[in-house]
Amino acid sequence: MARPFPHHRPAALALLNGFPGLSHKTAGFLGHVCVAPALTDRQRNWLVKLLDQHGQPPLADGGAS
Repeated sequence: MARPFPHHRPAALALLNGFPGLSHKTAGFLGHVCVAPALTDRQRNWLVKLLDQHGQPPLADGGAS
C-alpha cells in the first residue's frame, strides 16, 4: 500500500497532475487546495473522497490543517 500524503497540497497536486480529465469544478477546487494554508472540514472531506475515487493514497491524519 502506498504511503499516505503528508499534507493536502501534494495530494491535490497529484490529482491535478495524474488525472487530466477532471471536471472544471473539481480542477478548480484542487487548484485552490494546492495553495490553501488550511482546509475546512468540508474541503478536507471532498479531497479525501477524490483521492479514494481515483485510487490514490489517503491523506495522513493531520494532513490537512
